[in-house]
Amino acid sequence: MPHLITGGARSGKSRHAEDLARWHGGPVCYLATAEVRDPEFARRVALHRAQRPAHWRVAEAGRGLAAAIAAHDAPGGLLLIDCLGMWLMRFFGEQGFDESEYAVERDALLAALGRLQGEVLLVSNEVGWGVVGGDAETRRFVDELGRLNQLAAARCDRVTLVACGLPLALKEPAA
Repeated sequence: MPHLITGGARSGKSRHAEDLARWHGGPVCYLATAEVRDPEFARRVALHRAQRPAHWRVAEAGRGLAAAIAAHDAPGGLLLIDCLGMWLMRFFGEQGFDESEYAVERDALLAALGRLQGEVLLVSNEVGWGVVGGDAETRRFVDELGRLNQLAAARCDRVTLVACGLPLALKEPAA
């Protein structure tokens, strides 16, 4: 059962996802999507790692998030994917946005959400509530992440918005 957890920067979305994962009775695999590009971000990642339970498995997803899901998904298990925004950033580089590879990987990810054996907590940023980006690349990122969040939400049984550390259910499974 996929569950999308979204919110703004420092909203508590990752902490909420990690709390849900701690309550899970089976094995947990943390799929990291971020690419460390500077020392400050490396410190953030190290702090994040130190706060997670030591018995969780950790895997780096890279651009092939759907392949990582397939490799680590298991009945009774839980995948915590943090986060879609960082994953999307992997398709932006010095040459611009790699639209063709992203489209293939996005479609593979969305298909993978329909073939799960275990549970998935999918963390993403809600970036469309701020000012319009000052450059074309930022606007493209916001547009693509907004579209990705909508597509993921449509395939998830649960969607939770986290604001000020408080989770708000936007979508629940039908009773």
